[in-house]
Amino acid sequence: MKIYYITLNTSDEARQVSRALLEQQLAVCTNWFPITCAYRWEGKIVEEAETVLIVKTQAEYREEIEQLIRQHITYTNCIAEIAPESINDSFLNWLNAEVSKKPLSKATVGS
Repeated sequence: MKIYYITLNTSDEARQVSRALLEQQLAVCTNWFPITCAYRWEGKIVEEAETVLIVKTQAEYREEIEQLIRQHITYTNCIAEIAPESINDSFLNWLNAEVSKKPLSKATVGS
């Protein structure tokens, strides 16, 4: 299982990306919430509202998730991958039932 921490500008963007991820079975569950973000941009410190989207999915879908997000936004954002050390069995059973694992490629099998 992987969890993705994704920053977006608005809750509407998070809702659109979440729906698309769920419809394409790239995620089993998503959460989003507003935060305040402070960052350096072009030599200045900027503070503004931001939305964090958390995506719970199988380990093999990073590329597809990033491609889908690029269909919805064009600005620089953070997509951070988090690998939990342990997950409760009932959640993993739900994840495995809803989001299929990708088969291992021949290159991966031989590694």
